[in-house]
This record gives sequence, C-alpha cells and structure tokens, in this order.
Amino acid sequence: MKWETVRLGDIAEFSNGLNFDKSAYSNGIKLIGVSNFGNRFSPDFSELSEVSAEVVREADLLQDGDIVFVRSNGNKELVGRCMLIAEAIETVTYSGFVIRCRLHDQNKYDPVYFTYHFKNKTFRQAMAGTAVGANIQNLSQGRLSSYTAVIPDIDSQHRIAGVLSAYDDLIENNQKQIKLLEDAAQRLYKEWFIDLRFPGHESTPIHNGIPEGWERKSLGQIADVVMGQSPKSEYYNSEKAGLPFHQGVGSYGNRFVVDDIFSTSFTRIAAAGSILFSVRAPVGRLNITRNKIVIGRGIAAMNHKESMQSLLFYMLKERFFKDNLVGNGSIFASISKDELLGQAFIVPAPSIARQYNDIASAIDKKIEASDEEILELTEARDRLLPKLMSGEIEV
Repeated sequence: MKWETVRLGDIAEFSNGLNFDKSAYSNGIKLIGVSNFGNRFSPDFSELSEVSAEVVREADLLQDGDIVFVRSNGNKELVGRCMLIAEAIETVTYSGFVIRCRLHDQNKYDPVYFTYHFKNKTFRQAMAGTAVGANIQNLSQGRLSSYTAVIPDIDSQHRIAGVLSAYDDLIENNQKQIKLLEDAAQRLYKEWFIDLRFPGHESTPIHNGIPEGWERKSLGQIADVVMGQSPKSEYYNSEKAGLPFHQGVGSYGNRFVVDDIFSTSFTRIAAAGSILFSVRAPVGRLNITRNKIVIGRGIAAMNHKESMQSLLFYMLKERFFKDNLVGNGSIFASISKDELLGQAFIVPAPSIARQYNDIASAIDKKIEASDEEILELTEARDRLLPKLMSGEIEV
C-alpha cells in the first residue's frame, strides 16, 4: 500500500452554501440544511425542505461526489459533520451554514474514502485544534484547505471504502426498515384519527365533526411537559461524565437521540423514554431518549399522562414533523411554553386510544430493535475506521 501526503486545498475546491430568507421556502429544489445531517453518510432526500428555483444559481447545485460539511451552528457538536452526495435522485442545493467540498480528480481521490476520512476523530481533532472529540466552533474554507492528510493509493482507497460501506449498507437497510414501520404506524393514525375510520366508526355518532366519546383537549391536558434550560458551558464534556446533554436538533432525523455531549450540571432532566420536541426552528422535530438526559433550552420533553407514549408520538408527528407547522401554518422561529401547552388536539375515546397505542407500541418495539442493530453496526464501523485510515489494518 502506497501512501502520500496531500493538502486538501490542492486536491479540492470549496464553496459556502446558499443564503436566503424564509420567503424562499417553496416547491422547487431540495435543500440540505444543518438539521439534515445527524450521523448520516448521505442525505435522505425525502426529508429535505425545498427552496424556489429562482434563488438557486447553477453554481449552487450539488453534484455526485460532493462532500458537504456543517459550517456553523449554535449547537457546536454539529459543526464539522459531513455527508456524501452519491447517486442523487433529485436536484439539490445547500444552505449558507454548509460548506461544499469538491475533489478535482475522482480517479485519484475517492469521495467515499474521503467522506470516511472526514468522519474520523483524527480529522475532527485537526479541525478543532484541541483534544480528540472536542467541538469545532466554526469550520471555514481556509481551515479545510490547509488540512493535510496521509492517504493511500486509489486502489487502497476503494478497498477501504468498500469495507466500511458494507457496514453503512446494513445501517441504511435498518434505517429503511424503521421508516417503513414508522410510516405504517402513521398511516394507521391518520386512518383512525384524521379520516375517522376507527374500529366501530360505522355505529358511532359524530357531533360537530367529533365522534361521540371523543374530546378536544390541550397538549397540557394530555402530556406532562418539561421545558429545557441549558447549564453553563463549562459543565459540558465528551468524556461521559455526568448525564448526556441535548440542546437542539443535533440528533433529529434519528428515532433515538445520540449521546455525544455530557454535562455534570443538572438543570432540567428528561426521563428515559421521553419524547423530545424541538422548540426552536425547525419547531416540532421529534425523537426519543433511551435514558435519562439533561435537556437544554432548545428542547421540551413530553410524557403522556396515561403512559400512551406511542399515541402521543404519532399524534405530535402528524401535527408538526413534516412541515414544521405551528397553529396557523406559519414557520415559527420558536414556540413558547404557553403556545406549546395550548396546542389543541381531538383526543379519541379511551378504549380506542388504548387500542391504537397497543398496536403502535408493538411496531415501536420492532423499530427499537432495528435501531439497536444500527448502534451495534455503527460502533463496529467506528472501531475499524481509525485503524483502516492509519494503516494499522491493511485491506
């Protein structure tokens, strides 16, 4: 295996993404923003927002082989994360909080290999200029350009990328399975509670659009809600001291939160199994915590008052998740506690609610099992990644 030292600025070009105001959101061209990264290898096009084609120049469009990085975000744990554009199924651009990297010669430098290289902790350490695992404050074109890497020949790049991609292919299969299961639970929710084709609907009288025995209730009546409050930053760490800390949308797009940052200062706590709801743009992103965590001011934690968490999750997802909608349909920068607790829902009769929750809970257990497999595959891949990148293991 032959190795060479390269300066990234000599083998690639960089560009910051598109700046626009919220009036540009419209049907048109798919947009990669910070909230779409998570820990993904490539974007999920089905979850991307869109902007009007009128605000996008030809130079703003991404191509297969482009690598995009989170450039800047209030949540520092996100900065420096990357994704590969590969076999893009739709025209796509990227926001101003994202940097694009485009390798000059893909016959010599494999974008798949380099995406894995950029996911290695050694790269993030170099970008941060501090200890391994430290958060990057901001990522600039200059910092990326000056980065030097020791890389193998192109055939070895392909082999390394192939080994690591096998793990990500299995991860992606599990992610697809999770999406299919979630969609099944959501379709059933819509059929029963939006279209009102619930068990026994044929014989249930409806008054003013509400089936008999159903009620209109506020979210505050349905769920216990804890609003986050961030501890001081000096209490944050990545050494697993204290409890996991979550503040913003860093894990959104994942069913369960990914614990990267920890805090030894406990302000507001979310119990294991709580539904997390983003109260800042994009409002209404959802996921679930596996264990007790500290929540910052960008999150509210919710638990159904009668322990019907699956019903609550899909109820919230039906209202908020797809379009970041609050109340009158506007895109809000944030939502207050009173606005959140005051959200009104039509609540089904207890027997119907429990019947749906039992079905959805069984689906959710399958989702959790698939997510556990994703965690195991991710851990195995991440143990192998630095050894392949350093040449400790040859392929």
